[in-house]
Amino acid sequence: MEQEIVSSLFIEQFRLGHPVPEESYLARLPVVRQLKKMGGIQLSSSVTFFVGENGVGKSTLIEALAVSSGFNPEGGTINFNFSTQDSHSELYRYLKVVRGGIRPKTGFFLRAESFYNVATEVDRLEETPLGPSLLASYGGISLHRQSHGESFMALVENRFGRQGLYILDEPEAALSPMKQMSLLCEIDRLVREGSQFIISTHSPILITFPGAEVFQLTKQKIEKVDYHQTEHFQLTKAFLNAPEKMLGYLLEDGKEPSGR
Repeated sequence: MEQEIVSSLFIEQFRLGHPVPEESYLARLPVVRQLKKMGGIQLSSSVTFFVGENGVGKSTLIEALAVSSGFNPEGGTINFNFSTQDSHSELYRYLKVVRGGIRPKTGFFLRAESFYNVATEVDRLEETPLGPSLLASYGGISLHRQSHGESFMALVENRFGRQGLYILDEPEAALSPMKQMSLLCEIDRLVREGSQFIISTHSPILITFPGAEVFQLTKQKIEKVDYHQTEHFQLTKAFLNAPEKMLGYLLEDGKEPSGR
């Protein structure tokens, strides 16, 4: 009798489990159209990045994965249950998430645009404690009393733990290049402790994480690529290699920049 192989991933695959109504704005999102065409996305690494231009639906997809996994739409752990503005999409209702054979021991949904609301909720819960100090698990200092980047890193360094599922939407938004490198170190530590990361990003630094899989989303397709092939990496490299030349294209010649 063959022994069943249990995946170390908490999320193995996702696809559209139900048709998205044609009249819905979601049906017009490139990511939804491409998911419908390709049938779904299989994950094979503990770290997965989704990259692409603004408007293709990366954040909408990340949000749907988080909500389908039990996280609060505005961010936080699965125990957070607050809402400052009901603005999340309905994509999670149509998404089918295939989970691995083990369950995460912890997790967090981090989205840059609503992190302020999460920090406010942490402070509110700290003021009405029902047990041990909540703030202690976030570094002991109010996230509002730190810079945006410092609070992001305090969260990752103190609240993120072993065997966790971490879904991050543009975590680089508040981080300097040096802090993005620090985040890579934290991701490495947590992956070694059995965690899984699914990240939407524009950062050419983050996508270089060793062994990560990178899915590039465009209006035409979703494809798994090497980070060197992403427009984010190629365009940034081209600019840094010859900034004067690229600025000439941008400011004088009126041409579109290209990393190719």
